[in-house]
Amino acid sequence: MISVVLADDQALVRGGFRMILDAETDIEVVGEAGDGGEAADLVQRLQPDVVLMDVRMPGVDGIEATRRIVASGSATRVIVLTTHDVDDYVFAALRAGASGFLLKDVRPLQLVEAVRIVARGDALLAPTVTRRLLDRLTESLTLETDAAPADLGELTERELEVLRLVALGLSNAEIAARLVVTEATVKTHVSSVLRKLRLRDRVQAVVLAYDLRLVRPRSL
Repeated sequence: MISVVLADDQALVRGGFRMILDAETDIEVVGEAGDGGEAADLVQRLQPDVVLMDVRMPGVDGIEATRRIVASGSATRVIVLTTHDVDDYVFAALRAGASGFLLKDVRPLQLVEAVRIVARGDALLAPTVTRRLLDRLTESLTLETDAAPADLGELTERELEVLRLVALGLSNAEIAARLVVTEATVKTHVSSVLRKLRLRDRVQAVVLAYDLRLVRPRSL
């Protein structure tokens, strides 16, 4: 059973999501919060698998709440809810540790599948809007071939290469074609990179690689 906490300042939104999720036999809504502070407290107490987190809430917003949840060491994963598909709030939420985002007008089947995807440990990269967000982050980037920062010293040369390609937005299939290896091999390398760098998913790998300048703007 996948446990979910809903965090949104609008009771009608929470009620609609609860109705959709509770209709599934493998998902249970275990709590609701009207602001980010309450959401972070609920996570500490209930340790749900997933939080559906509104970005814009009074008091503690969804970005700060996400930051608190991740900093606490909780295994709970956050899906950010927004009315705008690509904006600074979403970027900030991903940097804070969110595993993806959904538009509030998401279709019921997409909502259910998103919860399942994130609950099993994958990043929410499937929806087109999330693809566009990563494209916006990586569209102007090119490979930076200088020596890796000391923080990445645990990675092998091949793992570092895979991380750079992940940061450019390539799928496992595309990386496999580039490196002339199997997709299974790429998946193994990606899993190793995430484990060694203590990253939750590919979204966080993209953000980290960008911050550490493993990729850089083409204009530089």
